[in-house]
Amino acid sequence: MFFSRTGNLGIDLGNTNTLVRDQTHLLLSEPSVLVVDSDNHHVEAVGEKAYQMLEKVHSHLRPIRPLKGGVISDAESAKKLMRELVRKVSRPTSLRGFKYVISGVPFDTTPVEKRALRDTLEQFNASHIHLVHEPIAAAMGMGLNIQEPDGKLIVDIGGGITEVVVISLSRVASFQSTRVAGDDMDAEIQDYFRREYHLAIGMKTAEEVKKRIGCIYAPLANPNERVLVKGKDIREGIPASRWIDQAEICRVLEPPFLQIESCVHQSLEICPPELAGDIFQNGLYITGGNARLKGMRERFNRVFGLPVNIDPQSLLSVSKGVGHILNNPRQFKGVLI
Repeated sequence: MFFSRTGNLGIDLGNTNTLVRDQTHLLLSEPSVLVVDSDNHHVEAVGEKAYQMLEKVHSHLRPIRPLKGGVISDAESAKKLMRELVRKVSRPTSLRGFKYVISGVPFDTTPVEKRALRDTLEQFNASHIHLVHEPIAAAMGMGLNIQEPDGKLIVDIGGGITEVVVISLSRVASFQSTRVAGDDMDAEIQDYFRREYHLAIGMKTAEEVKKRIGCIYAPLANPNERVLVKGKDIREGIPASRWIDQAEICRVLEPPFLQIESCVHQSLEICPPELAGDIFQNGLYITGGNARLKGMRERFNRVFGLPVNIDPQSLLSVSKGVGHILNNPRQFKGVLI
């Protein structure tokens, strides 16, 4: 593991994962989960260790996911989570001596939600604390020149929120968002097993099914790709298992993805004509933790008739963009909040 030697930190605090970096290295990428003692509120585990304990703890431990819909829903827990994760990548002497701390934030957030994130970052007493809108950081992380007068449409499919923005001249020219994203896909899989198979499964199991055989384009769904899903029979209350194939999961994921598709449609409808011409040439840029679902490129290409560019490191795009800003904060002060 690298330690931050530069005195700067870049943070991508997401529903599902939190990434911490400086301008040269990714220092940490772990789940946005912590487990606290219910009696004294002491933090027992954070990140990957806490994720392994999720849905398996006893009554004296409480697992917490401090973000919902892409924003902080539990301010005190978010502070504890960030403090413990930053401790993993910073020497004790530098924990309260950062020069720049920059964090991504969804574009569709209220001033109160931005304030909650800033309060979380202020515990580090950095000389400069800034936020940057995640779609802009993601575009930079994909190597796009956001400063030129050329429209670029970014579709950021995260864990708690999907944002569709058109960027030109370092600003967002139009946007749409929906609080339908990866977490909703996981919930849809859980509901499906309960309805169709009377099988209760955990959130972690649903997420693993999505990662292993998730598909959103029916012609590519392979019925021979199957996984065995284990859970509890809700009628008899005993452990049980069921096989499910990729074609079936494709049908399960259709309702949430239709909402994401509609969000892209709405963004294109309100996009200024000249920028729409740029998008016709440049196509769509897909990023976020759920951008790598099977069939993403083929489905968007069929629906919109546009080129589709998917970031091969879609989970890292926001943090890479933040790292790019950390290399020269003054050059990009126009995008900093």
